[in-house]
Amino acid sequence: MIKSLLSIFAAFIIIVIGNTVIVAQTNMKPPVAKKVPKVLKIHGYEITDNYAWLRDRNKVKDPAIIDYLTAENKYTESFMGHHQPLVDTLYNEMMGRIKQTDTSVPYKKGDYWYFTKTEEGKQYPTYLRGKSKDGSDSVVLLDQNEMAKGLKYFAIAEFDVSDDGNILAFSTDTTGYRQYTLQFKDLRTGQIMPDKFERVTSFVWTPDNKTVFFGTEDDVSKRSDIVWRHVLGSGKPVEVYNDKDVLFNVGVGRSRDGKMLFIGSGAKTSTEYRYLSSDNPSGEWKLITPRREGHEYDANFDMGEFYIRTNKDAENFKVVRAPANDPSEKNWKDFIPSNPDIKVESISFFKNYAVVSEVENGIEYLKVIDRKTRRANARIATPETVYTMGLANNPDYETLTIRYSYSSMITPQSTYEFDFATRESTLLKQQEIPSGYDKTQYETNRVWVTARDGVKVPILVVMKKGTKLDGKAPMLLYAYGSYGVSMTPNFSTARLSLLDRGMIYGIALIRGGGELGEKWRQAGRMFTKLNTFNDFVDCSKWLISNKYTSSDRLVIQGGSAGGLLMGAVVNQAPELYKAAIAQVPFVDVMNTMLDETLPLTTEEWIEWGNPNEKKAWDYMIQYSPYDNVKRQNYPNILIEVSLNDSQVPYWEGAKWAAKLREMKTDKNVVLLKTNMGAGHGGSSGRYDRLKEVAFDYAYALTQVGITK
Repeated sequence: MIKSLLSIFAAFIIIVIGNTVIVAQTNMKPPVAKKVPKVLKIHGYEITDNYAWLRDRNKVKDPAIIDYLTAENKYTESFMGHHQPLVDTLYNEMMGRIKQTDTSVPYKKGDYWYFTKTEEGKQYPTYLRGKSKDGSDSVVLLDQNEMAKGLKYFAIAEFDVSDDGNILAFSTDTTGYRQYTLQFKDLRTGQIMPDKFERVTSFVWTPDNKTVFFGTEDDVSKRSDIVWRHVLGSGKPVEVYNDKDVLFNVGVGRSRDGKMLFIGSGAKTSTEYRYLSSDNPSGEWKLITPRREGHEYDANFDMGEFYIRTNKDAENFKVVRAPANDPSEKNWKDFIPSNPDIKVESISFFKNYAVVSEVENGIEYLKVIDRKTRRANARIATPETVYTMGLANNPDYETLTIRYSYSSMITPQSTYEFDFATRESTLLKQQEIPSGYDKTQYETNRVWVTARDGVKVPILVVMKKGTKLDGKAPMLLYAYGSYGVSMTPNFSTARLSLLDRGMIYGIALIRGGGELGEKWRQAGRMFTKLNTFNDFVDCSKWLISNKYTSSDRLVIQGGSAGGLLMGAVVNQAPELYKAAIAQVPFVDVMNTMLDETLPLTTEEWIEWGNPNEKKAWDYMIQYSPYDNVKRQNYPNILIEVSLNDSQVPYWEGAKWAAKLREMKTDKNVVLLKTNMGAGHGGSSGRYDRLKEVAFDYAYALTQVGITK
């Protein structure tokens, strides 16, 4: 995502990039990147990369690269400058739908109620707590606006208070690189404590209120590999676990009843858990069951027993129970048996109750298990057939009610409270839209497309009621399709600006995602990854043939692995699309996956394949977007990258833009826009993020001729 559009660039300027001189003006031509051939020889292939020079991992980048990215930003500004009134209009509309001064629904932990507050004109929330549920006696714990002063980016990750309520642990990132610093604040004195740790990836308290465990990442690969124990005020922490397997990341956690600590080691298709009684933090960590390829499990503890969600003999997972003295596999007994039609996503325990998050036919449910009265299990009722729901923050183990979130593509974000005893839900808060919103003016549904191999693929669709399906409507089609991540039918106030202008919005739930269970994930990864791209193309063709839109009215969008999707489909079927928006796109697949020093690479080998192996190379090279750019027509493309991106480096999108311009045979426009002060998720401030969305939507609308 990209920072707000700057003022229109009108003056002439000369920019020197290496040996290339670029003359820029209002109607300027795109920058031309210099070529510095770099040859890769592998598995009998010889590949020349002319734009490898754009890669720079140093904190301070080569000035030639900064100049080039700046020139690209100027070109994008020049191209989009005359649409600035639309960007401003969209931004103002989106702002009008946000209650700028607002508070979150408070959650209870210990003796306090915790919540956040946003105030008009301020980018970030304030974190507060009080002993009164209504917040009347609340005090500020952290003011993120004050903490962010003078910084282009500021994010808070960890936020957790010790059991006695006296010490707050919090972690911050000031660049967007997702590199977090853990600190502690004594809430009795208001002072920041001297204990401070860098590169922290996970954190957990113990019941003694002074001992903590935290995970850290390697300073080169960013793999989370070490877990430490630290007693506040004691000096250096003690290393308790170091995972040497480059496919795995580690993290720490604690059961909701507070009695058990966990270290989880996870790869894409294998996990392993260790446990330790929380009242003995200096004790010996014990293993539940060793890792093995294909076995995924996670562990919990409640009522004196372990509960383990596992895919052992259960493709869509089941839950087993095991005794506290020996939770190894030989003692596993079914608690929730395997059901091939229902995927068990997670299980959460509360005193006398358990709540299961499950998915059936792509629809999410929350199922409540009464462990006290043993009455029949029950799913929480929902008012719509296509929606998204999930547990909210519920740290209180002994609660008699739980909070859950609910929304759909036409129902604003809502927080409900469910009563375990009465099994009734009460709406606590629904997202307010100050400028007004009438859900009866919109309609949403789920349609099914038969892909080229006969598999049925769902698409979520939302539009203004009365929109004619005559092929004339513009459409924005979004997708992701990787890592088993599910795209849900959630609500967006910003999206209303598209719908109100007659644009249909769709989300293609293609293979590689997790929407239809584990088979859906497995059918779009490793040596079945081509299904992901084929599904999207087939969904696009179906939408056109069924007159939802037409090829000259269809804009597509995806980010990160979804940016890979964008790159693959515009190579495969460019004639289907008017334009594509590729955000922080993972497009330089082969070069990235060959470099094990890059963040994420080694752990991704069992998601995409390891191209050091010829079989994997031969498959991956078929779809790697950068490597498959060829001499053909391409749609208009907006590529957005961030300079401090740790997940997908900026140079992937920059190299792709340069190669597209070199190879394409049409007069369509490729834009590259770099956020010079953020990371993978774009800007951290809420207003800055909204400006990014306004810019993207203005681009999508103007591509189909909508300029107001």
